[in-house]
Amino acid sequence: MFTDKNNIGRLKLVGTWDLAFYPIESIKRVRLIRRADGYYCQFCIDIEVKVDAQPTGKAIGLDVGLKEFYTDSNGTTEPNPRFYRQNEKRLRFCQRRVSRKKKGSSNRKKAINRLGRRHLKISRQRKEHAKKVARCVIQSNDLVAYEDLRIKNLVKNHCLAKSINDAGWYQFRKWLEYFGRKFGRITIAVNPAYTTQQCSHCGTIVKKSLSTRTHVCRCGCVLDRDWNAAINILKSALSTVGHTGTWVTDPNASGDLTATEVGAILSQQVDSMNEESPHL
Repeated sequence: MFTDKNNIGRLKLVGTWDLAFYPIESIKRVRLIRRADGYYCQFCIDIEVKVDAQPTGKAIGLDVGLKEFYTDSNGTTEPNPRFYRQNEKRLRFCQRRVSRKKKGSSNRKKAINRLGRRHLKISRQRKEHAKKVARCVIQSNDLVAYEDLRIKNLVKNHCLAKSINDAGWYQFRKWLEYFGRKFGRITIAVNPAYTTQQCSHCGTIVKKSLSTRTHVCRCGCVLDRDWNAAINILKSALSTVGHTGTWVTDPNASGDLTATEVGAILSQQVDSMNEESPHL
């Protein structure tokens, strides 16, 4: 039971979570939120979330996309689930049901609620997918690099706005940063400029349109464009460890020390990736 200062009365918490083992002073905020399927109570608790994790000695660069959810610097891809696209037909059906009901009627309110629950399900699916993938990536690597994308600017392209919002890149990045702090990993957001155009083998700029899916360089390097970009992202991250966009395990450690340690351990991995890349 708890009471608030807005005179809404005494509330009872229903659910499986037992908060009795948390000190009262650690509960900093309680929020009541209304969703399409009911009311929810959120507790903001001040606790330590660090987890002792064994180092893996691995680093990875991630290039997010629309064809694949992401492609890493090892050439591995994660499928894009496209939750909104899969449910578009059902959403159109629910929207038509709303438009056919009389305004102000109880049937219209029920139809609006059904439509809201459908949107809520898609949102939760996208969030859980981003959380699951981010946790797996963080637990498998000591350093994770990704592009510092400005989603607000990207969605100005009306041809791609729906697909970009459906991919959930922003949620994926936030969960990467959260799990990075929790498991003591390093996450780095790098400048996305020229990561796709630059050759990961020789550094030459190879101009290509969005429809060109294969990177072909005069040096003989032939890679999928997303794989090439992921390698460039990792290389850029290894050269900027300890600077802007980096989460460091020890807040008292200097950036130069972190860069030296991580760079010495992981720079060989980048070289081996380039040697294993297919060439003509």
